[in-house]
Order: sequence, then C-alpha cells, then structure tokens
Amino acid sequence: MSTSAERIAEACAGKRVTLMEVCGTHTVSLFRSGVRGMLPPSLKLLSGPGCPVCVTAQGYIDAALELAGRQGVTIATYGDMVRVPGRGGSLAEARARGADILVVYSAIDAVRWAAQHPDRQVVFLAVGFETTTPATAQAVLDAEEQQLTNFRVLTAHKLVVPAMLALLAEDGGAHLDGFLCPGHVSVVIGSEAYRPIVERHGKACVVAGFEPASMLAGIERLCEMKRDTAPGLDNRYTVAVKPEGNPHAQTLIDKVFEPCDATWRAMGTIPGSGLRLRAAYRRFDAAVHYGLDTERDDEQGACRCGEVIQGKAEPKDCPLFGNGCTPTNPVGPCMVSSEGTCAAWYKYGR
Repeated sequence: MSTSAERIAEACAGKRVTLMEVCGTHTVSLFRSGVRGMLPPSLKLLSGPGCPVCVTAQGYIDAALELAGRQGVTIATYGDMVRVPGRGGSLAEARARGADILVVYSAIDAVRWAAQHPDRQVVFLAVGFETTTPATAQAVLDAEEQQLTNFRVLTAHKLVVPAMLALLAEDGGAHLDGFLCPGHVSVVIGSEAYRPIVERHGKACVVAGFEPASMLAGIERLCEMKRDTAPGLDNRYTVAVKPEGNPHAQTLIDKVFEPCDATWRAMGTIPGSGLRLRAAYRRFDAAVHYGLDTERDDEQGACRCGEVIQGKAEPKDCPLFGNGCTPTNPVGPCMVSSEGTCAAWYKYGR
C-alpha cells in the first residue's frame, strides 16, 4: 500500500503545484514533523497571513508602546507580542524602562487582574483571529458584569477568509493552486466558511489538523484536485471541525463585536476583515478612550515580512534573514512569533 507522500508525488507528477498553508501553526508543524522534507520538489508550499502577530499593523504596536509609557497603565498581553519591535522599541524594552507589562494566558486573566488592582488601568492587547476572539468577547462581558471601570481592550482581531480573498483578488491568485486551511480557526468558523474562495476564484480549500497524518491527507487531497482540475472544498479535520463551526462561539463574537475595515501589515486596508466593539461595549475600547490611531502601517526598511505573509517571498529571500534578523535580535514580527514563518525557517529550515 502506497503512503500519503507517495500518492502526493504521483498526483504532482509532471506538473508544478503551489499551495499555501494559511495558519502559522501549520507552518511550524510542517517543519517540525518533517512533512516538508517528504514532499516532492514539484510541490511548493508558501506561508500565508495566518500569524496574528505578524499581520498586525505597525500602528497598533506603536499605540501599545505609547500606552505602556503612560502613568498608571498596565498592559496585559499574550507573550508573543512582548518582543515585536515598534518605532520606539518593544514592550520588552519598555518593561526594562519601568513599564508595567503583564503576560497573560487569556483575556479572562486580564479581567481578573483588573478586578484585583482597581488602582491600575488595565489594557488588554486583543490580537488574534477567530480562535481567540471569543475569549476577548467573554472578557468584555465579564468586565461589564463586574462593572469594572479600569479594564479596556486595544482591539486588533482579524478575520481569516477576507484576507484569503484579498490575496486572490490582488493578482487573480494565478500562482496559487489551493489552500491548506487553518485548523484552529476552522473549529470556530466551520469548513463552509471557505466556500466563497472555491466558488469565486476556483481555488481548492482543504481543512487539516496539525498532526503529520492530517496535514499529509490535506495536501494529498489538494494535489488530487489539481491533478483532476476539480477544485473543491474538503475537510480532513472532522474530529474537531464541523461544516457550520461552533455556533456558540460565533454568537458570542457577534454579540460583542461587529465587522469593520482593518489594516494588515503590508496588505493595506481590507474591507470587512477586522472586528471592533459594538456601540454597547465601546466604553471598553482603549483606542477610543485614549484617542489612539492603531491602523497606520509603516515600511520597515529591508525587512520583507510583509511579502512573506502574502506568499510573495520566502524568508531566505530577505537580506536580513539570519544576517541581522534572528530570534534573539528580531527586526520583524515574522521572526518573533512562535507562529512566525521566519522563526520556523530559522529554527527548522536552514
């Protein structure tokens, strides 16, 4: 009986196939598990805009740094955000200068800390896709129930599908044959959420988990669709992902947030790709309360992180990769985040 890797090679025989793994966790898992090394040379995998930290606009990082410098403010954040460089350094450097930076495992931890420290203004950096958005929504509801006046969120939550559509709309997506769709996000939004990508652009979409067998099965199915010229939608992560997703999580998100235009690093403003607090919860919006601009985006010199997250370049194409930009001295967020493409290439792919 042939293996998945052998069947992938057979399906790709005589043709070039280019796929994009959207999720940063897939990028790391493909390297760490050795799956990348099992694929035929004719199959190219590109990384997409699936690392939440990596796609966050520079203006948001600078706004967080500005807040960190204010008297009486505590910044609560997931760990990956601490070392992302802004124009004024990083949150780690701000902490060394005396800023109060609290690393939390969930938004609920930030609410709990705010309740225990009423003398501090706590701002939670709400970064992430649909995976982490329900937790932020619940945190806002908890803060409202407790009538907290010292808790706010600086929102940069984003939606995956609009970004995928934007990538295809920019150049027709001619260089992509299909997407290996993210597992975690799909648990929330469901596999049917990718239907517009198939119907509007004729690009194959397969949801996969993060174990080697699941990723190989997803890649195999995408290659079969390419071979048969029959792009479609498939789900190879049925143990966790349903067609309709998680209705409870979706309802929670919809109660607290509403869609809005959002700026993505190097991708510009993508209509309907972000989430902002609804009017009923706007008092928890740190950007509104402090008058911050989080949507500005700036170029970072020779750093090509913006191209990497769009599949336009690979880390090795960047002149800074491993040459001035390393995990201990990152220039761009792709080298900082545990889901960053450059970090994965540096650790596993050099």
